[in-house]
Amino acid sequence: MPKSHQETDPVPEQGKTELSRRNMLRAGATVAGGAILAGTVTGTPAHAAPVHTAPHPATRALRPPALRPGDRVRVVSPGSTPDPANMARGIEILRSWGLEVELAPHVFTKYGYLAGTDAQRIADLNAALNDPGIRGVFAARGGYGTQRIVDRMDLAGVRRSPRVVVGFSDITSIHGRLWRGTGLVTFYGPMVNWTDSRTGPDSAEALRRAVMTTDPITIIRDPTETTAPVLVPGRASGPLLGGCLTLIASSLGAKDSPSFDGALLFFEDLNESPSSIDMMLTELRRLGVLSRVAGVVIGQITNSVGEPDEWDAVAVLKDRLYDLGVPVLGGLRLGHGDGQLTVPLGSHATIDAQAGTLTVQSGVSPR
Repeated sequence: MPKSHQETDPVPEQGKTELSRRNMLRAGATVAGGAILAGTVTGTPAHAAPVHTAPHPATRALRPPALRPGDRVRVVSPGSTPDPANMARGIEILRSWGLEVELAPHVFTKYGYLAGTDAQRIADLNAALNDPGIRGVFAARGGYGTQRIVDRMDLAGVRRSPRVVVGFSDITSIHGRLWRGTGLVTFYGPMVNWTDSRTGPDSAEALRRAVMTTDPITIIRDPTETTAPVLVPGRASGPLLGGCLTLIASSLGAKDSPSFDGALLFFEDLNESPSSIDMMLTELRRLGVLSRVAGVVIGQITNSVGEPDEWDAVAVLKDRLYDLGVPVLGGLRLGHGDGQLTVPLGSHATIDAQAGTLTVQSGVSPR
């Protein structure tokens, strides 16, 4: 469920009251701050997972052409309204790569906690996806709102002319709908509402390489990440699918929910308590999703605060994932935390949990 927490905001002051992304979807409220994940790490895997090679349904990956200088790209706001100063910085970065940046008409519109009415936001998104001259579509920010419009996406232009699509958090719904409807490989990475304190030069270069080169992408486990202790050794391969855990859980059964059978399930999240993470993973278990994945990839679980003397997020992840019999790799800088990197969703990937690596084939085709 989308958080109306601005994805590029610095971590708020510890101790502030907050509403989770899940509560945001239920109540339509604005999320405030949070504290850094803390608590005791417990649990170890009973044994290493075997190499997992479960087949994935035959969805043919549709790779967009790599972006190059001179290409037109359009920025859209399918969820919440971005900050003009942060947007100026993000546009500056895109233009420094030689891209011609256009803004959709309602990027800065405000309609409650949304960037315009549903009609305005879906019109902007569909125009960007169907304009034959647009090579890339970049989300301004996430927040909340994509699930309100995702079922009205017009995918015809993407099928005729695949294009780069970038975003994370609330944009998970758009990634899922594009994969399920067209097989388009999309990019889970920083949005144009850019804050250098969270996404510095390494984040910018990772995004540029992902959308402008055909190099494979390798993400290495960062031992300083809160999810780094979550690990079940083993190797597994399959298409990398997923995004924000709350969006994954709240989209099950809808048009933006892809099949995770034989896939590497990737998830991350922000401002969700350990018990909320437990609830969402339990939902995935009850519906059989986790019993059919080839492996699990965990990004940044940011600002997950529980009650004193209870499980922290790491303990919950171990409790809900270690008995699946598949490799599990945590500690990747993918998500809402500092130093966010970019990965293609839908591209073939391999995790080597013991080595601490996620390797993903390029998400773009050469031009």
